[in-house]
Amino acid sequence: MNLLLAWIATIIALAVGISGQIAAAEKRSDVIGASGQYETREEDTLLDIARTFDLGYVEIRAANPEIDPWMPGAGRVLTLPTQFVLPEAPRRGIVINLPDLRLYYFPSRGDPRSFPIGIGGEGKETPVGQTKISAKRVRPAWYPTKSEREEDPDLPEFVPPGPDNPMGDYAIYLGWKGYAIHGTNKPDSIGRRDSSGCIRLYPEDIENLFKLVEPGTPVTIVNQPVKLGWSGGELYLEIHPEQFETEALEATGAPPSTIGTDADDLVVKAAGPEAHRLDWYAIHLAETLRNGVAVKVTR
Repeated sequence: MNLLLAWIATIIALAVGISGQIAAAEKRSDVIGASGQYETREEDTLLDIARTFDLGYVEIRAANPEIDPWMPGAGRVLTLPTQFVLPEAPRRGIVINLPDLRLYYFPSRGDPRSFPIGIGGEGKETPVGQTKISAKRVRPAWYPTKSEREEDPDLPEFVPPGPDNPMGDYAIYLGWKGYAIHGTNKPDSIGRRDSSGCIRLYPEDIENLFKLVEPGTPVTIVNQPVKLGWSGGELYLEIHPEQFETEALEATGAPPSTIGTDADDLVVKAAGPEAHRLDWYAIHLAETLRNGVAVKVTR
């Protein structure tokens, strides 16, 4: 009898534990924003549309690979990838995920915000790790590094504030020497790997972020091509190509390799006791496309 009672108690405990996990998943909010659509006008370009909807060039290009980026024409319906799975990182301060070319800001109160960014190119990669904001400056001067001047001998030692300054009107300096989050005088570079390692934002975005953060704010930079998260009791999957594939995405809207990402184990782990609800067709399609669009993968 005692064994029977112990067995029943174990089953009840397991059921309570699983139901607790399910309830917790239903309350979690690992996804922000909502995907949308836009019908093009004759004068539109993807660059114009990206900035209007606070997207980077590569992410809107990857979500619409069949669209001519310079002459999409009137009446084309575009996917706006404006729904984002939050990176797996401490939800405080600033979190940057390099593959999706986005910065996430987590205020002490209220909902997180996200901004498209430009990051370091090949050989000048933006580092991964944890640091913090060391200082802020309005209308910063730019002092090209020794390596930048060796690469371009015509660069001056000092560039004052103004339209020729690549740092724009606001700079948020990091604890890593030589690295900052700043604006740009080249808005078309947002959503690309085109910097010397710093993180660029649209002028309007850096102005907003500048007001939200203070020295001491933690900054975490991660490299997560695959992101998974729960929202409203549903699991979402978002897959991006690796950083080195960005140039091919700019040119063609698709990664250079046709080999998909194998995220099956990560998906099963994230699903936990809800794995029986997984939509494997949607999962494998996302693994093949790697277009950075967040998709629901539970049924």
